[in-house]
Amino acid sequence: MDRTQKIVRTSIIGIAMNLVLVAFKMAVGLISGSIAVILDAVNNLSDALSSIITIVGTKLAGRRPDKKHPYGYGRIEYLTGMLIAVIVLFAGLTSLKESVEKLIHPEAASYTPIMLVIIAVGIAAKFLTGRYVKGVGEAINSQALVASGSDAYFDAVLSFGTLIAAAASLLWGLKLEGILGAVISVFIIKAGVEMLLETLSSITGDRAESELTAKIRERVCSFEGVMGAYDLTLHNYGPSSTIASVHIEVPDGMTAREIHKLTRGIAAQIYAEYGVVLTVGIYAANDSVPEARRFREQLAELAAAHPEILQLHGVYVDVEQKHIMFDLIVDFAADAEAVRDKLLSEAAPLMPGYTLDAILDSDYSD
Repeated sequence: MDRTQKIVRTSIIGIAMNLVLVAFKMAVGLISGSIAVILDAVNNLSDALSSIITIVGTKLAGRRPDKKHPYGYGRIEYLTGMLIAVIVLFAGLTSLKESVEKLIHPEAASYTPIMLVIIAVGIAAKFLTGRYVKGVGEAINSQALVASGSDAYFDAVLSFGTLIAAAASLLWGLKLEGILGAVISVFIIKAGVEMLLETLSSITGDRAESELTAKIRERVCSFEGVMGAYDLTLHNYGPSSTIASVHIEVPDGMTAREIHKLTRGIAAQIYAEYGVVLTVGIYAANDSVPEARRFREQLAELAAAHPEILQLHGVYVDVEQKHIMFDLIVDFAADAEAVRDKLLSEAAPLMPGYTLDAILDSDYSD
């Protein structure tokens, strides 16, 4: 079963469970006159609608790439998440309005022991559903399923609060419905905002996970002839589509045939192990030349004295042309141009007669 089929199947299970809970809770709420239980039922209904949207979005995101969208349609999953977040926010705001009205004009709610049993069953069902949906979502990297599962856990906690309020009404006649409904509404709104921010972050472009970039760098450097891996960037075109690029440093004496074999092998291995489409660029290193090695070490020492310089790499010393080229990665919080100019001014006296050319790179990954 592929990823799309798993998402669809899991969503269908979530829809079925939520519809059952809607029927139970709505009946209990209408009979007892409990606004909190009715709002809980509405929340379950919105969860079912969210699962339907997840299915549609997953189907659209699974379309094959074409000329108009050569990277595929995977990012539709993020737009789906945004739509779900808006629905959750709307439900939360609506329920908050109704709860405030209930606080201003309280009405007595009547419960029976059987109603409390039904609510408790709903709590257990929601908890188990959330655990299952979230587990599948984490296993297949589906933000929508993870969010839906987390929301279900949260609903179970809120429903437990409803159960406490119902018990208080049955035993002591306390009217906690408006207060509880308002609390539920606030938490629904909070969940919606968090979901919206998460999907917006994914669309904007999150920083690649440190664990993944570390593994890719380590694997690339494990190939014979690779002296270092730099400038690793990952571009996400959906949860299951990642395109990346990296520069590797190799001895400048390698032939084009050797480089071709090496880069093809690296790209094939990274795709096989991580499902990442990797393009490999080249930095040449001439450390076998004593003067080049000395300048490289001096540049490294100068860079180490500046905490805002995160990395210096790609150093190549052209002894014949008296030209030194290298790349700098400077912390986003610093003035990169000023840092570069200061380093160049410090390095120039140590390398008389040479032209220094420093290129600023961005801190795309750890």
